[in-house]
Amino acid sequence: MSLMSVAEVAEFLGVQDVRVERLEREHLLMSKGKDGEGKPMFDRGDVERYKEFAERIGGI
Repeated sequence: MSLMSVAEVAEFLGVQDVRVERLEREHLLMSKGKDGEGKPMFDRGDVERYKEFAERIGGI
C-alpha cells in the first residue's frame, strides 16, 4: 500500500488541498492514517478509484 499526502492527492485530482480535506471529512475519500502533523494520508489505489468514479459521474 502506497500512501499519499493531502497535497499529493490534490495534485493528482487537480483540486485544492482544502477540497481533499473536505472529501475526507464527508467520507468520500477514506484516510488510512495520519502523518506527523495530523493530516490524513490516503491509499493510492483508493484515490485512483475515486478519480475514475468521479470522472464517470461528471467530474470531481
